[in-house]
Amino acid sequence: MKAVLLAGGLGTRMREETEFRPKPMVEVGGRPVLWHIMKVLGQQGLQDFVVCAGYKSESIKTYFLNYLALNQDFTVGLGDVRRITYHGGHAEEDWTVTVSDTGASTMTGGRIKRVRRYVENERFLCTYGDGIADIDLSALLAFHEAHGKLATMTTVQPPSRFGVLDLEDDGTVRRFKEKPQVEGWINIGYFIFEPGIFDYLGDDTTVLEQEPLNRLAEDGEIVAYQHRGFWQPMDTYRESQMLNALWDEGQAPWRTW
Repeated sequence: MKAVLLAGGLGTRMREETEFRPKPMVEVGGRPVLWHIMKVLGQQGLQDFVVCAGYKSESIKTYFLNYLALNQDFTVGLGDVRRITYHGGHAEEDWTVTVSDTGASTMTGGRIKRVRRYVENERFLCTYGDGIADIDLSALLAFHEAHGKLATMTTVQPPSRFGVLDLEDDGTVRRFKEKPQVEGWINIGYFIFEPGIFDYLGDDTTVLEQEPLNRLAEDGEIVAYQHRGFWQPMDTYRESQMLNALWDEGQAPWRTW
């Protein structure tokens, strides 16, 4: 099974970082957040990746083209740059990475449609290139296979942005709850799609989270997998700092390697 990673958005809410590189290339612990997502999946046996690049796609292409040189010692003959010897190895040698420039302004559904030829007629995982979760891939796949529908969406109950007060009728504070979990569930990606998903995708303007998912729901072809572990998006600079702090303190729940 292949993993399709949506990594082409503008990342406008992280302009401090994304003015010069796409958001999935913003680093956590010295590695792009995209790499961390791939590493979580790779540790569980999923090692064939299709990266849907767009905004500043050259940054992603350059990173993977130079992966050997970035992660190993090497000797190069300066009179012939083709004569390069790499020393040692790295843990990702079994990965296969396809980087596809799916367009700077293409929407999420359109990006998936554009990489159909790399997915072929197979089931695939699809997720966002800026949200880390300690996803249990075996449990997710077992859930998907059990219901037999076209799509599985991974969901979480996020914490509230604010603390909540329980008040008496006269205004007396009975209890204060610091950022409790909300009752609803939200989409975090980590989809499992059967090839039939492509029948629900249109042109480059298709937003996956709008018409395609709504049509799947109307047809009874999508089921929510409830993830109760760690998940954190990196939508803002503050969230990138938080993820880096977890990594630096050795408290990163997604690190299983």
